[in-house]
Amino acid sequence: MRIGMRGHDLGKLPLVDFAKKVRDTGVAEIQLALNKAISDYDFSYGQFSPGMAAHIREVLTENGIRVPVLGSYIEPVIPADGPRQAEIRRFIENIRYAKFIGADMVGTETGHFNNRGRHNPALTRTESAYRLLCKTMSELLTAAENMGVMLAVEGVTVHTLYCPEIIKRFVDDMASQNLLIIFDACNLLDHTNADRQEELFDDVFTLFGDRIAALHLKDFVIEGDKKREVPIGEGILDYPALFKRIKAHKPHISALIEGGRAETFALNKKYLLEIFENA
Repeated sequence: MRIGMRGHDLGKLPLVDFAKKVRDTGVAEIQLALNKAISDYDFSYGQFSPGMAAHIREVLTENGIRVPVLGSYIEPVIPADGPRQAEIRRFIENIRYAKFIGADMVGTETGHFNNRGRHNPALTRTESAYRLLCKTMSELLTAAENMGVMLAVEGVTVHTLYCPEIIKRFVDDMASQNLLIIFDACNLLDHTNADRQEELFDDVFTLFGDRIAALHLKDFVIEGDKKREVPIGEGILDYPALFKRIKAHKPHISALIEGGRAETFALNKKYLLEIFENA
């Protein structure tokens, strides 16, 4: 298993300094969200050029850094067409960056129902929100297919794709070979199913295991009906059960630590790889 981390967890820095910090931390693979990690370039819509993207790739490559996931986290279920189209344009521009940066995929979560900047949890799991997600993703997948880039989505219990069954439905409805899944076990667990983790993992691999292309790694505890993130190894995520399935089905997958720090990366990596080796 190839363990890396989110680049912007190391801070937002000028490109050259950022690459050196990633290298010096011992990280060879990152999830790169350009506007969150790199401070000396303008990544607003319309600023893309192949030359700038190629330069970023050159600097990263010189420092031994690969990009499994280019993060372009958008809100795809904004009902107002204008703001939603702005999100779509921003994502498509990141698809262009991916082509020249050499990223394996461009990733996004699937969002809350978001009206005028306000999340509405009651509407996020509705059929209308799901249909709006499909409308947005159809446009994004058309662009990804045309440019030969893979698009990856990440399910979250409080977002539009909130459980394995709805993710499977989405994969089937989109019917695109360019659609992949980023699997974050913590994101699909909460107070309702944290005591049935192996059951969830089996459902995930049965329903869409063939589409899983990257992992996000973190840890959590349950306090009443609330979930709280904690450092890796201090929570209740069943890493042995998860890695047993990863080792069997996706042994060389890129696994990216979320919420990590430079000073804890080496210890986290050692801890996770020991579990993986013994799974």
